[in-house]
Amino acid sequence: MKPTLFGYGITTRAIAHSLGGGCTFFDDRTAKPFTDEEGNHILPSHLFDPDASELEVTTPSLKPDHPLIQSAKHLLSEYDYILASEHSPLPIRDLLTIWISGTNGKTTTTQMLTHLLEKRGALSGGNIGTPLAALDPEAPIWVLESSSYALHYTRTASPGIYLLLPITPDHLDWHGTAASYEADKLRPLLTMQEGELALVPKGLNLPKTDAFVVEYDSMAFIADYFRIDPEKIKFKAAFLEDAMLALAITRVLFDEVDYDLINSFKLDANRQEEFRDAAGRLWVNDTKATNIDAAIQALKAYHDHHIHLIAGGDDKGVDLAPFFEAMEQFDLTLYTIGANNDKQLALAKAHHIDAVSCETLDQAVKAIDQAMQPNDAGLLSPAAASFDQFKSYKERGELFMKFVKELRNN
Repeated sequence: MKPTLFGYGITTRAIAHSLGGGCTFFDDRTAKPFTDEEGNHILPSHLFDPDASELEVTTPSLKPDHPLIQSAKHLLSEYDYILASEHSPLPIRDLLTIWISGTNGKTTTTQMLTHLLEKRGALSGGNIGTPLAALDPEAPIWVLESSSYALHYTRTASPGIYLLLPITPDHLDWHGTAASYEADKLRPLLTMQEGELALVPKGLNLPKTDAFVVEYDSMAFIADYFRIDPEKIKFKAAFLEDAMLALAITRVLFDEVDYDLINSFKLDANRQEEFRDAAGRLWVNDTKATNIDAAIQALKAYHDHHIHLIAGGDDKGVDLAPFFEAMEQFDLTLYTIGANNDKQLALAKAHHIDAVSCETLDQAVKAIDQAMQPNDAGLLSPAAASFDQFKSYKERGELFMKFVKELRNN
């Protein structure tokens, strides 16, 4: 049986491809029906007839109140369809799936763990970029970055190991409340079985589960419980925690902690990406820090410098007070940009943070250039989305590095 597919995106198109095409999609962006090169029929969303469909699989991004979701009678998530459905197009047999989620760091931790397990045939997928339907079912291990959107719709599929990184309220426009967001992050515990490991932050409202749950509250706990020496790991702050959690999984699976291998891992661009200007001064491109928690982690990583922090953009109405409370603990100057420029200035005044109004990224770089001393750090860690002034966080980071490299230092 070929499912009806909601949303003509990467996830659903991979499912259709695995089925040889000929699937029917309903998509919000489609105004006029058309047929693609694989024989798939793409129709406007309003044409969906729930009585004419026996099975629906949704792209994770559709909100729970979307008309397609509300009218569906046989809805499955990508995870349920691929991993737990009798209609799955993949011959899933002896496969260990490790699901990784959290507010920040899940991509890096997924990459790190895949790096550690690559010699054992592990592949990574999910929210990290490769849909489940495009992964090799013959691989022994899938490491899946799992978004809260995907987890929300998952009811039957279950991980062999679930690793949840620290969470802070996020995507509330999608989940509605912080409690709902937390519940979706913990949803995998509902289907996990005895002997399966869930490694989760301490203090969450855990549901009843048959999984073996380990709650952690610090890197010291992780180091002690899994016998990991953080002094042998080259990463710092949030990336050190990501590395230790990845190593914790290899300790569980194979009683192995390979410090040389984890230290050979290279971080993605745009995540605390260090570079220097013509005068040798340190700059850090952390443009991917689009929420408060990620930006605070960057501040912790450079606590031993005076930090020239560029922040701002589209904060989507999030309460920024905790960000400014955190700033009080650091030696820093704030350079405000973006749509929330004035909002930041008001908060900076209230929290006694030294702030410079710049409005645009190029002006912020110029202002820092005039004030920056040799041992300081110029940090772009916006704690906001980029779409108010840029096409993407990537473009924001690229322009930041370009502006710095164009400086004529004396």
